[in-house]
Amino acid sequence: MAARHDRAKQILHLLLQKGSGSIEELSIAVGASPASVRRDLIHLEERGLVNRTHGGAEVAGKLNYEPFRFDAAFPLREERFADEKRRIGLSAAELVEKGDVVAISPGTTTTQLARSLRHREDIHIITSAVNIGMELSSLPNLKVTLTGGAVRWPGSFSMVGATAFDSLQRLFFDKLFLGVCGFHPEYGITVIESDEALILSEMVRHSKQVIAITDSSKVGMVFPMRVCSPEDVDVLITDDGASPVAIEAIRARKTRVILT
Repeated sequence: MAARHDRAKQILHLLLQKGSGSIEELSIAVGASPASVRRDLIHLEERGLVNRTHGGAEVAGKLNYEPFRFDAAFPLREERFADEKRRIGLSAAELVEKGDVVAISPGTTTTQLARSLRHREDIHIITSAVNIGMELSSLPNLKVTLTGGAVRWPGSFSMVGATAFDSLQRLFFDKLFLGVCGFHPEYGITVIESDEALILSEMVRHSKQVIAITDSSKVGMVFPMRVCSPEDVDVLITDDGASPVAIEAIRARKTRVILT
């Protein structure tokens, strides 16, 4: 039973890394028969962690639920730097410990983090992202709280406004995983719109540790609305395509940088 459990964990980790895989690929990777892998996939699907497909499986939770089947905006953004975002999400998940109260901001990279936590236990996740709340809401092993608020614009899944702001006054987090539009070594984390900046800034104020997670295309970028200064960010997780000059400048601000 222990061997089967370990193999299933291996399979899940592989799917989290790649997004999907065939039974043949998974069988070779874990050194098990296709029949054994099929049984593991059935078990993982029953737990809501994967979706079986013809000849393989994919990570559960992708935006294929009915209300959003005509909205291509979010899936298109998900596919940009998709491999990098999966790696960043997995790396970020390794920083989450049992018993943590974790805040997760909206975004495609933070969504990958949320999917990497689906199988974990004894974690309280607080989010202002509608899609993350929906994807995790059916899992009995996680406690999930949404901030409430008004949805910023269709396809953003980001809740903002007075309701979201007021709810944050009563919430405190061990860790905040923050998606960004830009992270500049001098100007810090910035986003496009003021209402989102207000909510994210408040999340920063209420967290013991701030962890920025973003693909390398956003490192060194600056947008109109500031969320926080570079000194407020404890950890940056990005991919190895980031500018070495920008990374060294961020490290000089005492931010720990993890490259995936």
